[in-house]
Amino acid sequence: MISQDPSANIAIPELPEELSGLADLALNLWWTWNPKGKNLFRLLNSYLWKESGHNPIEMLKKMPKEELERACKNEHFMREFHYVLALFQTYMKDKTVYSEEEPLPIAYFCAEFGLHHSVPIYSGGLGFLAGDILKESSDLGLPMVGVGFMYPQGYVRQIIGSDGWQNGSNETIDKDVAPIERVLDGDGKQMILQVPFIDPPVYVAVWKINVGRVTLYLLDTDIEQNDPWDRQISSHLYTPDMNQRLRQQIVLGIGGYRVLEALGVEYSILHLNEGHPAFALFERVRYFMEKEGLSLEEAVAGVRKTSVFTTHTPLQAATDVYGFDMMSNYFSDYWQRLGMTKEQFMEFGINPDVSDAGFNMTVLGLKMCIHKNGVSQKHGEVTREIWKNILHDEGVQGTIEAVTNGVHLPTWLGDELFEALDQTLGEGWLQVQDVPQLWERVAELDDKTLWNLHYTYKVRMVNFIRERVRRKWSDEGIDPLVAMAEGVMLDPDVLTIGFARRMTSYKRPDLILHDLDRLEKIINNFAQPVQIIFAGKAHPADNPGKKILQHIFKTAQDPRFRGRIAFVEDYGEGVAKYLVRGVDVWLNNPKIPMEACGTSGMKAAINGTLHFSALDGWWPEGYNGKNGWVIGGESSDDAADAASIYDTLEQKIVPLYYNVTEEGIPAEWIAMMRESIRSIAPHFSARRMMKEYLQKFYLPISHTVTAYRNKVHPEGTS
Repeated sequence: MISQDPSANIAIPELPEELSGLADLALNLWWTWNPKGKNLFRLLNSYLWKESGHNPIEMLKKMPKEELERACKNEHFMREFHYVLALFQTYMKDKTVYSEEEPLPIAYFCAEFGLHHSVPIYSGGLGFLAGDILKESSDLGLPMVGVGFMYPQGYVRQIIGSDGWQNGSNETIDKDVAPIERVLDGDGKQMILQVPFIDPPVYVAVWKINVGRVTLYLLDTDIEQNDPWDRQISSHLYTPDMNQRLRQQIVLGIGGYRVLEALGVEYSILHLNEGHPAFALFERVRYFMEKEGLSLEEAVAGVRKTSVFTTHTPLQAATDVYGFDMMSNYFSDYWQRLGMTKEQFMEFGINPDVSDAGFNMTVLGLKMCIHKNGVSQKHGEVTREIWKNILHDEGVQGTIEAVTNGVHLPTWLGDELFEALDQTLGEGWLQVQDVPQLWERVAELDDKTLWNLHYTYKVRMVNFIRERVRRKWSDEGIDPLVAMAEGVMLDPDVLTIGFARRMTSYKRPDLILHDLDRLEKIINNFAQPVQIIFAGKAHPADNPGKKILQHIFKTAQDPRFRGRIAFVEDYGEGVAKYLVRGVDVWLNNPKIPMEACGTSGMKAAINGTLHFSALDGWWPEGYNGKNGWVIGGESSDDAADAASIYDTLEQKIVPLYYNVTEEGIPAEWIAMMRESIRSIAPHFSARRMMKEYLQKFYLPISHTVTAYRNKVHPEGTS
């Protein structure tokens, strides 16, 4: 292990002693899911709060020292500051696990974590799920630690040209204003470790993010100790270069395991979110053999019993597969160290359906974990079918169960709705948020209050989109047709449909554009107009996805749609929060059965945005006939599904939205909004999801480990 000088460990400016607690608040993402925490920073300086993109570290850096000193003398602010700080400190000291017994510590590995837009180390749903799991584990008091990558250049920043083609630029993490800290070694310097089994040597610097009571450790190869090629290993999320991607996954799985070992972080359960970090399973075998003296067979059995593998992929072809020669280049010494032959080692990653294809990371996870799951009930069925030959392999234990994803309610609920729920559901409702009976009280949320909340979010969303266009126009000077395509003519009084997710073929982003003549009549209905907002990124290597995006953008530029189709550039966590709360209808039309879950629809539904989706992912579990609408049937056909969208819009959605009372309120629509919140919030919360992981996996593994320890070290022996 080597060290690096940690000067300027984090760029929190010097604060007045009375406000020193602001640094603790700014450096812990607890504030991002607590309205009172956000409001405290807004109260300090509302203009800088907005200009900093709701980043307290950047805001504090820009605040004049004199203004901070004045805040110390502001009685109203100081009362609120002490109150919020006390809430935070109490939260950090509390230890509550909502189960009959406490599970053993859990190490959660994932290639991406969606926590806040100031840390762009995510691309989409997989990362947001991982972020929500860390937040909910913190709220529950689960003993969890996260491991991921820093990605100094983040994911692609989307820039749409005037021709509608997606261009990408690096979204560099500004370490001076991001809520990250260097992890220090015993000498007070940044910890830097060598990743084994890569030659020439590769080193990682270790950083951390405080997510409430959970710590997320991030690995960074962009340091001077590495050669230029090696510095790039962690530069981009999901690099298309397969050799570099293999090196990336070696660093994440093996390097990440070694980081926890070096830090002395003790855990008994390894949870892998997708196949990217699956090499950690081999490191766990090595650890059991070298540290606990187990044989190879015993170590493999131990890993299988104490590891959890979550797969999100509904298609074999979408998994990471590496050539056997490529694997041999990196692992020939490794399998010898484990006492394996090459054939034994490679067998862990061979898919019996295509045995000559190479080493498959998803197959490794399926073979090395008894505890494995898909992310919705339907996805569980799909994955059991596509991997049936592996599940029936000799030596492979356990089936693929299903734990339907959930979303972290405090993160995704709008602040004003959160406060309204405080009043309607009663104090402490978050503690019992997964109890369906609690949500019956949503009936007490009156029509006018709920509609005014929604309309506030809608106006805020439209203003946010218009402001982005205004800034782009003032900075670059853009063509009027581009401004129109990017939403400058949106109207908050018009029924608004939102489609926001990754731009790729199987999600069929442009399905609603299938019949433009029919769509034009729906959109330009003089008495009952409709507008559509699209957002989402195509993977940098996905040219078909980029062509779909271009088709959408060019359609949005078409004057015959009168500015009522818009594409919002650079979709991310910040944009998502405006859209899931602000649109009226959330559209989702994947090609069945390609949607593993689709958590964005949950985020919309808990805010009263009505879900309009094909029966895929979580929607077969969530739809009850009164909380949204269904597109098509049990299988997909583009023409038939497009016709289903148009029919439902014309016959149900549009008339319902514009059917208003004398007070100008769409009462029947609001009833569906209320039903959406009531029926979806408890069942698709991260609280329900994590309790399910507890009962299905974490506690049974804890029982297994405890029984083993008692057998090896009976009471009274060392």
